Amino acid sequence: MTATQKRGYYGRFGGMFIPEILHSNFEELIRHYETAKADPAFWQEYETLMKTYSCRPTPITYAENLTTHFGGAKIFIKREDLNHTGAHKANNVMGQGLLTKRMGKTRVIAETGAGQHGVATATMAAKFGFACTVYMGAVDVERQRPNVFWMEQLGAEVVEVTSGSQTLKDAINAAYRDWSGSMDTTHYVLGTACGAYPFPEMVAWFQSIIGKEARAQMLAQQGKLPNRVYACVGGGSNAMGIFGGFFDDAGVELIGVEAGGKGIDSGQHATRLTAPEGKLGIAQGMKTIFLQNDEGQMNDTHSIAAGLDYIGVSPILADLQEQGRVRFESATDTEVIAALELTIKKEGIIPALESTHAFVQAFKEAPQMGNDEIILINQSGRGDKDIFTIADAFQDKKWQQFIIKKAEQYRNK
Repeated sequence: MTATQKRGYYGRFGGMFIPEILHSNFEELIRHYETAKADPAFWQEYETLMKTYSCRPTPITYAENLTTHFGGAKIFIKREDLNHTGAHKANNVMGQGLLTKRMGKTRVIAETGAGQHGVATATMAAKFGFACTVYMGAVDVERQRPNVFWMEQLGAEVVEVTSGSQTLKDAINAAYRDWSGSMDTTHYVLGTACGAYPFPEMVAWFQSIIGKEARAQMLAQQGKLPNRVYACVGGGSNAMGIFGGFFDDAGVELIGVEAGGKGIDSGQHATRLTAPEGKLGIAQGMKTIFLQNDEGQMNDTHSIAAGLDYIGVSPILADLQEQGRVRFESATDTEVIAALELTIKKEGIIPALESTHAFVQAFKEAPQMGNDEIILINQSGRGDKDIFTIADAFQDKKWQQFIIKKAEQYRNK
C-alpha cells in the first residue's frame, strides 16, 4: 500500500503531524527512503542480508494436530518466530539499518514495548557498528526483563521511561525527544507501521517480505492461496507484512486481531478498531484511530501482551478497515492463555503472547470452515520472552518455587 492524495495519507488517515524541529529529520529520511525504494539494487541487498543473516525465508508449517483437533479448515502457520532475534521485528530494523548506512549516521535509537523491537535494533546496531539507545516504558521493563538483559548485552543503552503510563506510547515520545536534538548523528528506527510519513509505509515495505514469501509458499505447497489470513494487531507491522502479500487477491480474507485485554466492556483493553472508545484523532505524528474519551484525552490501555498495548493503530490499517479490505476482531487475555496452552501441547510450538491473539480468532473460525479450505496464521514471534507472564498465567508452582529460590540466593550474596 502506498500513500495517496496528499503526501503520506491513506484515505483520510496518516499525514505528517510533527513539530518544526523535526521537519529536517523527516525530509532527510524521506529523501533517502524514496531513493532506496526506487533502486532495485537496494531491495536485492536487503534480501541478501536477510537470507544470510536472518534465516529467511521463514517456513510455513502445517499444523496437522490442530487441524485434526478442530476438524475444519487446514491450519498453516507462517513461522516468523524462526527469524533471527525471534520475531518479525528483524525485517524492519535490518532494512532501516541499511538506510542508516546510506545516510551516514553512526547512532540509532528505538522505542520498544514487548522488547522484541529493542532486541532486534540492538542486534542490528551490533552488526553494523552503530551506537544504540532503546527507550522502554518502566512497566514493560519489569514484565520483559529477559529482553532488557539481551539488549544490554548487545551493547545498547536501555532508558527506562517513567512518564505517563510508562508503556509504549511514552517510549515513543521519549525517542522523538532524543531525535529532535541528535539528527546529525542519529536515525530513529521506529518499530511499527505508525507515526508520521514515511514510517507507516516504510515499515510496511520492509515487512512485506513476509507476505511475498507466504504467498509463494502457499502456492508451491498447496497449489492455491489461503481462504483467510490472520495476524495480531498492535501498531500493525506484522499484520501489514503478511497482509501485503495478499492485498490484490480478492478471494483471500484478511483478519486482524486486537488485544481484548480483560474484555471490551471492562475498559481494560487495547482494541482501537473494535471498541466504541476508538475515535479519530491526531497524536504521535499521525491521524488515525486512538483509544480516547469524548474530550480527546487518551485512555489507558491493557493487554497481557506488551507489544499490543498501544494507544493507536497504523493509519494504513485504519484505512483498510474503512475500505472493508481487512476485518478486525479481538481476543481477551483469558482466550490467549487457553489458545497458547493448546498450541504448545498440540504442535510443540510456543507463540509469543502477541501472536497468540491471531491464533485465538483462527481457532474460533476454523471449525465452521470446510475441510477443503485453508487458513494461514502469522506467528510474529516466539514466546520465550514471555516466560514470566506465561508461567504466572499458568500458575506453575515449580516456576514459583524456582523464582523464590533464586530471589533468596540473590539476597544471600
